Amino acid sequence: MVTVVVAAVVLVSAALGYRALLQQRVARTLRIDVPPGIAEERFVRLGGIEQWVSIRGEDARNPVLLVLHGGPGSPYSLFTPALRCWEKDFTVVQWDRRGAGKTLARNGQEGSGELSFRRMQEDAIALCAFLEERLPGRERILLASSAGTLLGMPLVRARPDLFAAYVGTDFNVGLAASEQVAHAETLAWAEKNGSRAEAAFLARMGADPSRWDVASYHRRMRLRDRTTRDGRGMGAIFLPLMLSSPAHGLSDLRALIEGLSFCTERLFAEMVAFDAHKVAPRVELPFFVFQGDSDVHTPAPVAAAYYEALEAPLKHFELMAGSGHLGAFVRPERFLELLRRHVLPVVTGKTPSLRAAEAPGR
Repeated sequence: MVTVVVAAVVLVSAALGYRALLQQRVARTLRIDVPPGIAEERFVRLGGIEQWVSIRGEDARNPVLLVLHGGPGSPYSLFTPALRCWEKDFTVVQWDRRGAGKTLARNGQEGSGELSFRRMQEDAIALCAFLEERLPGRERILLASSAGTLLGMPLVRARPDLFAAYVGTDFNVGLAASEQVAHAETLAWAEKNGSRAEAAFLARMGADPSRWDVASYHRRMRLRDRTTRDGRGMGAIFLPLMLSSPAHGLSDLRALIEGLSFCTERLFAEMVAFDAHKVAPRVELPFFVFQGDSDVHTPAPVAAAYYEALEAPLKHFELMAGSGHLGAFVRPERFLELLRRHVLPVVTGKTPSLRAAEAPGR
């Protein structure tokens, strides 16, 4: 028994030592210590609670790129090292929303207050006021991914004046719309590659989210993750980031995992009811969607159909070849090319870009 305990202690110590080494290496790549750069992380009081915000860029005079994470409780602050290349052209703002990540670690579940997308919309408006005070006069671009769409679309519908452009990726039109494509594909995969129990479960679950419960939803998500063409499900993407992030201690990682289920349970009814066609049939600002063509969670054809129906003063849709869910964050250099080519010219006004209501690009 003593030998087993000693071996366990040695393994844990080695793992923690290796993690510390990874964190140190990543921290060196994240250094921004020369003006006019900015590298700040702090808790900001939004909606009555303290919420974690990171502001990073090599030139604080650049446009602000405010990232709305998915999940809905899955903070993208973990992607900060991967997004280092974005910081040359943008001041990137990461925000752990109420009920998620460092904000959950700070407040706990009981201290998170009301957990609804409406409440988060009010938090986002307060955050924009803080950013205007901290970075006055900077153009703001809203980048919403996956479940972040459920906050981003109502937000720009209500307050287009706060942003110079909207950029969607992993665009979530709504569970009901997505399942018209995704459920059949996942069931076909399970019948060919999965077990009989998995195929039977999906068949019973059906494609109508209004009949689902949270436990079934989570199980379906795990099965769908296995259908990705490159084999990179959510766990394979996030685990290395969790191990190497210098900004996340062990308590932060525990809160991150806790927030995944906490937010989904509290927001599940809103997730099921959301329909982008009804929430925002028109927006009053430039609108862009850069979507992975291999996204199994928010299928590209569903996003493209919404884009075609949307009314906007200027819009552009482009597929990212060979990219799945979270493609913008897994391959940030490719996504940056799209931001530079299509979004920056519109926001800065330095060069002409797109025709109004341009047809989807391929």
